[in-house]
Amino acid sequence: MAILVRPHLLAALAPTFLGCLLLLQVAAGAGTPEKAFNLTWISTDFKTILEWQPKPTNYTYTVQISDSSRNWKYKCISTTDTECDLTNEIVKDVNWTYEAKVLSVPRRDSIHGNEDLLVIHGKEPPFTNAPNFLPYQDTKLGQPIIEQFKQDGTKLRVRVKDPFTLVQKNGTFLTLRQVFGNDLGYILTYRKGSSTGRKRNTTNTNEFLIDVEERVSHCFFVQAVIFSRKINQRSPESITVCTEQWKSTMGETLIIVGAVVFLVTIFIILLSISLCKRRKSRAGQKRKSAPLRLA
Repeated sequence: MAILVRPHLLAALAPTFLGCLLLLQVAAGAGTPEKAFNLTWISTDFKTILEWQPKPTNYTYTVQISDSSRNWKYKCISTTDTECDLTNEIVKDVNWTYEAKVLSVPRRDSIHGNEDLLVIHGKEPPFTNAPNFLPYQDTKLGQPIIEQFKQDGTKLRVRVKDPFTLVQKNGTFLTLRQVFGNDLGYILTYRKGSSTGRKRNTTNTNEFLIDVEERVSHCFFVQAVIFSRKINQRSPESITVCTEQWKSTMGETLIIVGAVVFLVTIFIILLSISLCKRRKSRAGQKRKSAPLRLA
């Protein structure tokens, strides 16, 4: 037997039904973590951070990274940040390709010193894989520093400082040169101080010795380069410095001019003294030869 429901009763119950349905949806959605996205490696001279989005609201993040033994390690456990410093892991073997993922964990099931709690109802929390990361190829090069330079006549000598990295061997931090060896080089870009035309010189050591014009100021900067790379090959440019040869040239010119002025001044003084003596001598001779007047 069909049950008849009056239209006005349906209209009265409709708001209550929709409200209950909305509450059920909100309750189901509460505590549901959102997957991380835009996972990006930020790495310079092996200092490496994994970043992602979005900022969590009712959940936390935990990062997993594989090591060279293909074991997974937990890092930045139950964090509300959207980044994780993984430097200590990736510097252990810079030639290993690392895998990482960011897990989104509801707060009620967050880890508090117990990694087993990551398994929620027999399942792993939602996660997003990061792009694979090979430190030797993917870390960017920092801005190089010109340690010293000198222009001597037609020769310009430039030395670049090797920065230290966080890669260690036997408890000692290694320089960029010690990590990359002859795969690391430097590019010197230089020009005459009054010119816009540029020249380049490349070396796989830390020193340049190039031919330049004598008594002319030269300005230059350097860039680090990893010869084996196809991407992230070059570093940013160093600060541009100049030899300022014009100052030394001007100084030499001033010294020469000053010496000439000094000699001319001495000559003029001696000449003036000589002329004065001659005048006095002539005046004395005139007095002696003059006739005496009778009173």
